[in-house]
Amino acid sequence: MELTEDVKKSLLKLPAGNIADNNTYIAHQGVMDSSIKPINASVKMIGRAFTVACFPGDNLALHQGIYAAQPGDVLVLDCKGYDQAGHLGDIMTTACKLRGLAGIVINGSCRDKEDIRASGFPVFSKGVNPSGTVKESLATLNVEVNIGGVPVRPGDLIFGDADGVVVIPKEHEDEVIKKAFKKYNREQQILQELYAGKTTLEIYGFDRLIYQKNSMHS
Repeated sequence: MELTEDVKKSLLKLPAGNIADNNTYIAHQGVMDSSIKPINASVKMIGRAFTVACFPGDNLALHQGIYAAQPGDVLVLDCKGYDQAGHLGDIMTTACKLRGLAGIVINGSCRDKEDIRASGFPVFSKGVNPSGTVKESLATLNVEVNIGGVPVRPGDLIFGDADGVVVIPKEHEDEVIKKAFKKYNREQQILQELYAGKTTLEIYGFDRLIYQKNSMHS
């Protein structure tokens, strides 16, 4: 699909859970490990992955990645999970924002947490650490990486919200998104039914399920 501004605005209505529930073509439903958390849980992110393989504790590759990525991309940084240094902070976050990137996912730590939060730019990080880094190792750009137990390929669709990050394989994105919207619309209907007085037991048929299970054990 073409990620126009209207398409992105529409996709950002979805919660990560609706996407994950229908993202069955990839390990763990494409959900990165819960250690990859949003710095600012009030912002959401959608864009295509631009991947950067980095050396742990070294952020030269990150600077390369920022300017190799294209506006609208999500910068996916694989620092091999190293969380004993702040690979990026407010300066690099601002550079990404001015570059027009959609967000950052880093398999490693960042720093300047409060400044990043205040910027309103989506950053999903394994941790926070104020320690500095060296500038020695060059990037390997646009290769498959593994972040939080999930493979990420260049061009895969990356979605992030307060619950975490979901990777949608590009060849299945249309089907996954279609199903996610179907579930989202159904859940909006369920909310209306709840406000109208129905119970979750009635709506989902759990009252019958509970009756059947009790009958089996009686």
